Amino acid sequence: MTYDFSSIMDRHNMDACAVDGVGGHHFGMEPALPRDGFDVIPMWIADMNFPTCPSIVNALLERAKHPAYGYFSPRQAYFDGIIQWHKDRNGVSGLEQEHIGYENGVLGGVVSALNVLCSKGDHVLIHSPTYVGFTACVENNGYHIVHSSLVQDENQVWRMDFEDMERKIEEYHIHTAIFCSPHNPCGRVWERWELERAMALFEKHHIFVISDEIWSDLLLDGHRHIPTQSVNAYARQHTVALYAPSKTFNLAGLVGSYHIIYDPWLRDRMDKESSLSHYNQMNVLSMHALIGAYQPEGCAWVDQLCQALSRNIHYAVDFIREKLPGLSVSMPEGTYMLFVDCTGWCRRHGKSMDEVLHACWDVGVAVQDGRMFHGPCHIRMNLALPLSRVQEAFERLERYVFLP
Repeated sequence: MTYDFSSIMDRHNMDACAVDGVGGHHFGMEPALPRDGFDVIPMWIADMNFPTCPSIVNALLERAKHPAYGYFSPRQAYFDGIIQWHKDRNGVSGLEQEHIGYENGVLGGVVSALNVLCSKGDHVLIHSPTYVGFTACVENNGYHIVHSSLVQDENQVWRMDFEDMERKIEEYHIHTAIFCSPHNPCGRVWERWELERAMALFEKHHIFVISDEIWSDLLLDGHRHIPTQSVNAYARQHTVALYAPSKTFNLAGLVGSYHIIYDPWLRDRMDKESSLSHYNQMNVLSMHALIGAYQPEGCAWVDQLCQALSRNIHYAVDFIREKLPGLSVSMPEGTYMLFVDCTGWCRRHGKSMDEVLHACWDVGVAVQDGRMFHGPCHIRMNLALPLSRVQEAFERLERYVFLP
């Protein structure tokens, strides 16, 4: 079966922040409205402008037909779906129902794990550039971020600086690290040797790891995700891994994530911490959405999605390198985000990032300010759109924004 990733989906007045939020003030980071004559091409907030997999729609419709939505317990199909998905997609073995726990969201799971593993005021190691959600949830809950900057090698590939990581761990007496795999916003899919070296460092200093793997299904050009917990025995017992179908299948509005924890002590403490608010409880429709997603049809849909995303990424990177001198970009290996460095162009033209952003927004290219991700002169671009919309966006950037 072939799925449609080329038709333009009208999301106006359908509860889509990506479209209806432009020009608003809810998040405090919305792009401004374009000037007359330009429509909005949503390339900021991290959801997709594609319809979700039909098996999800069918599962939701079938459950919604029954007119009772009261208290419930998770179906066995929910746990079986997660176990089978990780076996088929990531080669995971030994995952059992008891290892799986519900989370309202990945960031909520991060906070619960921090509360189990840290004391208020503790320092937490995070790579930079940094997902803005990590910044908010760590700081809002009384912890302090210590950044270890990723560095680009001679091929512009983002790499961990292991010496810097160890230096920061020792200097700040760090006991917990937040890991992002694949990395947002840089798009790295970590190689096994990188994960092994990171986990050897964490084991040396007895660091617990909170691993956000929400992007693990969105892999480009045949890259493979290696679950952090699969690296070695220490990683398996000292990692809280967080997943969700929301990025993969465009389900963020339904709410519903889950953790995988193998160590029974850590799992018990995490379950207790997550339960304290009495609001970290599964939604019956999000349960059925996951069951509908984690099916063979969902697997086929994701494979075709990744092909479409790979085409978009290659188009964008090639366009930047060939037609937008002064911009620099590393080829992502996963996610659908592009992290574009505007330093050279801004220096050459005497422009600030504020001027660049507003020039983009003026012509409807609704990109995101990369500075909140600790990219000092960067923009973050969502490329989960039909290719025709990506092409239109870059043609506008060439014609109106990044002039020679």
